[in-house]
Amino acid sequence: MNEHMQTPAPAGRDGETRPIDVVSLYPRDMNIYGDSGNVLTVTRRLALYGYEPHVHEINQGDPWPGRVDMILGGGGQDTGQKKIIDDLFRRADDLRAFAADGVPMLMICGLYQLFGDYFETIDGTRLDGIGIIGAHTIGRDVRMIGNLVEHSAQFGDVIGYENHSGQTFLDDGVEPLGHVDHDGTGNNGEDHTEGARVNNVIGTYMHGSLLPKNPAISDFLIRAAAERRHGAFEPRQGDAQRDELARIDGVAARARKVAASRPR
Repeated sequence: MNEHMQTPAPAGRDGETRPIDVVSLYPRDMNIYGDSGNVLTVTRRLALYGYEPHVHEINQGDPWPGRVDMILGGGGQDTGQKKIIDDLFRRADDLRAFAADGVPMLMICGLYQLFGDYFETIDGTRLDGIGIIGAHTIGRDVRMIGNLVEHSAQFGDVIGYENHSGQTFLDDGVEPLGHVDHDGTGNNGEDHTEGARVNNVIGTYMHGSLLPKNPAISDFLIRAAAERRHGAFEPRQGDAQRDELARIDGVAARARKVAASRPR
C-alpha cells in the first residue's frame, strides 16, 4: 500500500476533535483570479460543520503532511506551470494513488490542464501531464473569458469565471463537470463541455473563485473527505453555526445571481 493511503477512522464521539487535512497545492505559483478563496471557503465550511480543518501549503520541494484528506489547486500562467512541472512529476505517483483512493480534489485551470495527459502551449512547447484526467489541451490564439453558467446533473447550475486560451478535449468516456449553452465557452468552445470528473477529482476552468459561489461543490468535497477520514459526514452544529452557514449560502446565492446576469 502507498505510504500515504489512509483507512477511514470511526466517527468520533461527542467532544472529540475531528480533523480534516487540506492541501493547498502550489499556492505560490498557481493562484490567480482568486483561487485561494477556494481554500478559505472549504476551511470555513468545515469549521461550521464541526470539523477541525488543517491547511498545508505545499510548494515545490515541500513534504506531504502526515495525512491528506483533500487537495485544492489553482490556476496559473504558462510560466507558473513551467515552474511547478518538475515537482508535479515527482509527486505524480502519490497524486495518482490519492485519486484512486478517493481523496477529493479540485484543480482549477492550469492544474486542471496538467492533471490531463499533456498541454501543448501556444508557442509549441509540450508539457506532459500526470494523466489523472483523460484529456489534452492545445494552446490557441482565441481567449475564452467571462462569467459562465454551466449545467451539472449533480451540482445544478455551476457559476464561475473562465479566462483561458488553452482548449481542452476530453477522452471518450470522461465525464465533464457540466455543459455550457454557447459556442466559444467551456473546455474548448466547440463541444459544449466544461471541466471533467474522475472519481472524486474535479477539474474546471472556473475561477471566481469557484467555491464561494457554489456551496454544492464545496459540500461534495467536504462530504467525501469526512467520509473517507471519519467513516461518515456528520455535522455537529449549534444554532450559531447553522445561522452563519445559512448567511454564507445567502451571500453565495446573491453572488450567483449577479454573475449569471453578466455573462461577458
